[in-house]
Amino acid sequence: MPDLPAPKRLFLILLTLMIGAAAGSGFYFAHMPLPWMLGPMLMIFVFVMLGAPLEAPNQLRPIVIPVIGVMLGSSFDTETFQNLSRWGLSLAGLSVYIALAAALVVPFYIKVGRLDPITAFFSAMPGGLNEMTVIGGALGGDEKRIILAHAGRIVVTISIIALYFRVFLGYEVTGITLKSDGPAITLLSAAILLACAVIGAWGGRKLRLPAPELLGPMLLSGAVHMTGLTHSSPPALLVVAAQVILGTSMGCRFRGAKPALVFNTLALTFGGTLITMALSLGFAVGLHHLFGQTTEQVLLAYAPGGLTEMSLVALAMHAEVAYISLHHLVRIVILVAIAPTLLSRIAGRLGY
Repeated sequence: MPDLPAPKRLFLILLTLMIGAAAGSGFYFAHMPLPWMLGPMLMIFVFVMLGAPLEAPNQLRPIVIPVIGVMLGSSFDTETFQNLSRWGLSLAGLSVYIALAAALVVPFYIKVGRLDPITAFFSAMPGGLNEMTVIGGALGGDEKRIILAHAGRIVVTISIIALYFRVFLGYEVTGITLKSDGPAITLLSAAILLACAVIGAWGGRKLRLPAPELLGPMLLSGAVHMTGLTHSSPPALLVVAAQVILGTSMGCRFRGAKPALVFNTLALTFGGTLITMALSLGFAVGLHHLFGQTTEQVLLAYAPGGLTEMSLVALAMHAEVAYISLHHLVRIVILVAIAPTLLSRIAGRLGY
């Protein structure tokens, strides 16, 4: 929605956030899974598909993502990095997982979706929405289809994961409650957590980390919690607000796209995500003993969701956030490393 006057843009952003907050509250009181993220995401998606002139709160995203990073880092403890060697085999399996996902999903996108190979390659990769869109567009892919495919992948993955854990495994996937159960936050702890958010985001950008606003604060927060400088977490209401803003922004990603393109892409993405989720479940069921993890842990680590979103899911399910976040980070690094070279060479051999 270009060239809007500032007051009108601000009004639409506030309206969008109010709708997102109302949807999150409704999902929360209805005991729906992951209410503060899924509620706004799905409700805003419906509104923008109906043509509502909503505006994404993109200016708030760089502020709230560090809050989530600090929250995730607060789940680290002194044993986190002692477990890295134990996670080595599981991390190594990601390369095999990515290769199999590409071998299964890329032909599906080409033959069923009739996408050109470059668009199919970068749409099919299980991670790195921003990275895959930028690199795929630079190599001649259809950026709009790529970003729709990845946005759809995240939405479908979170929905399937929440449903699977709630219905089939009986987990209460409620996410963050409105009342904080941790120790009361002191002024010193608040200052430490704020420093983790600000310095971590700055350092993440300087170091050019993937998802720097998330990873920088998460790593710094993890460090201060592991060393015992603080045992506090960000206030629950602040984390809830961050999730509402994140879910609202995700729903707004579909704004401006033609409904036919959106629904065709989502239908194709749904099929591709089901294939990838089945592969993730196969790794979880077949290899969790070898990895020394539970089936649920491996499924969350290998699920084709986004780093931020799957870390929040892990937090909601009281899973080992460090294990799951590290796998999603490593997967993004692998994808970014191979995408410009391997995938473009394959496309070139096919005559594109």
